Amino acid sequence: MGNVSGGRVEEFVLLGFPTSPPLQLLLFAFFFTVYLLTLLENTLIISTVWLSPSLHRPMYFFLGHLSFLELWYVNVTIPRLLGAFVTQDGRVSYGGCMAQLYFFIALACTECVLLAVMAYDRYLAICEPLRYPSLMSPSLATRLAAASWGSGFFSSMMKLLFISRLYYCGPNIINHFFCDISPLLNLTCSDKEQAELVDFLLALLMILLPLVAVVSSYAAIMVAVLRIPTAQDRHKAFSTCTSHLAVVIIYYSSTLFTYARPRAMYAFDYNKVISVLYTVIVPFLNPAIYCLRNKEVKDAFKKTVLGRRHYPRDAPD
Repeated sequence: MGNVSGGRVEEFVLLGFPTSPPLQLLLFAFFFTVYLLTLLENTLIISTVWLSPSLHRPMYFFLGHLSFLELWYVNVTIPRLLGAFVTQDGRVSYGGCMAQLYFFIALACTECVLLAVMAYDRYLAICEPLRYPSLMSPSLATRLAAASWGSGFFSSMMKLLFISRLYYCGPNIINHFFCDISPLLNLTCSDKEQAELVDFLLALLMILLPLVAVVSSYAAIMVAVLRIPTAQDRHKAFSTCTSHLAVVIIYYSSTLFTYARPRAMYAFDYNKVISVLYTVIVPFLNPAIYCLRNKEVKDAFKKTVLGRRHYPRDAPD
């Protein structure tokens, strides 16, 4: 039951992935390897975008912000999980749990909005190519990125204000590998109706509205691409979107699958596995998706990071 003082929970116990010792060692090796590679990949993308004048455009400016976000995203959940594998101790203080919850929600909401901003950028680039430089100016790109971060952290603060006011009197065992909204709400002894309502409304605002913006942007992009007369030009126009579209599909499908049924999350272990997809695997795959599908990023990486200066410069998107 953990530490309870005066009828109030002072710490929680994260179950994580309770398995046999050999499998625990294997899971530790897996998460540790993915964690290090994710840090390396996203750091390389940030460095490439920062050091390459050819990438100083809104599309790559937003990509740099996404990589920076995911550096912090994996640091919110994975180090604590790795520590639990080593020490076999899943205890986390009440304050530590709330802090982890705050930053996880903030970064998740920021990513939702940032992906929508990136879709809007691609919409302007393809549907308004002549006006794109004036419509997506550096100052507007900066404001959109700032709005993504600000809205994500503000939304998280509002959710945490209601969740942290709830009373937790035990049990304190969380069937998850990090502090998330649904498992915590399932443990409260208070009336959680207001907190659930705030969580639902902010989820509509921070997840569904950006998703609608993404779908609308890509619907307009598809219409514009289909109007291009030659197949080669259609492929070239749409190829600038494929990396972002793949990231959007993976991230939103896993997120919606988990949070469309928040009450089931505490009861079924497979939802915990799905959480690994968007908290661990997606930040690991995103840099690879963007680099493998974007020749301009690959060439800029070779020139600036690897020091190879004799690659031909690609034409801009």
